[in-house]
Amino acid sequence: MEINKKIIELLNSIKEKNPLVHHITNYVTVNDCANITLAIGGSPVMAEDINEVSDMVSLSSSLVINIGTLNSSSVQSMIQAGKRANELNIPVILDPVGAGATSYRTDTAKRIIDGVKLAVIRGNLSEIKTIYGVNSKTKGVDSSESVSENGNELIEEKEMARALASKLNTVVAITGVVDIITDGKTLYTASNGHKIMAKVTGTGCMCTSLIGCYLGSGDNNLLAALSGIVSMGIAGEIAYEGLDKNNGGTGTLKVKILDAIYNLSQIEIIERSKINEE
Repeated sequence: MEINKKIIELLNSIKEKNPLVHHITNYVTVNDCANITLAIGGSPVMAEDINEVSDMVSLSSSLVINIGTLNSSSVQSMIQAGKRANELNIPVILDPVGAGATSYRTDTAKRIIDGVKLAVIRGNLSEIKTIYGVNSKTKGVDSSESVSENGNELIEEKEMARALASKLNTVVAITGVVDIITDGKTLYTASNGHKIMAKVTGTGCMCTSLIGCYLGSGDNNLLAALSGIVSMGIAGEIAYEGLDKNNGGTGTLKVKILDAIYNLSQIEIIERSKINEE
């Protein structure tokens, strides 16, 4: 597939360019996000104090904003860093973790969307529905819904993703059993990954960091989002297959995901990617 070649080229570009990816993220998964950025070939920096975010983002290739653990000062830093990134044409990705769970989270996600031009928004179905304006179900910061594999629901979710991407002039990526990635015109679905990944906190955050790495190494936001999501899904499959089914568990799985990203090559992408374009 031609799309696989483009993903491989972008992966090679990360390893050549070693993009600096500035994260303003949450303290639950900050270490995982840093390590997966290093594993794929990027360089992570985690800086959120308002006194340095403008300077730090100015040095960066991309900016990851993740609202997983909010406080009022970090929200100001997110918006300030995002505006500075926009001035410098540095791509910004938003992970609206838990949007819909509380009004504060929902309002914060909308403030960022209104104040910052985003290259990509990546979330689960509940989060994207909330941003779109549809009532949705969350459990804490986790989605109680997932993209269906078939039927009318999948058609509706694709239409919602397209409409939101067109409205916001950004790439919208919904991750779940089936991933939906669209810029409002072209739409990809991907179905890599394994259900056990949902048992490890931070797999979504790590996926967002991978997209940040791809964004910092090219100029095609849609391709970057697709590449990050497919890379994470393939890594999850490889990690699960490598588990000792008697003694292995979610702790080992997370380490194996990092290993799989570190060793990700064109062979795995060609042989394993499950991508459809429409």
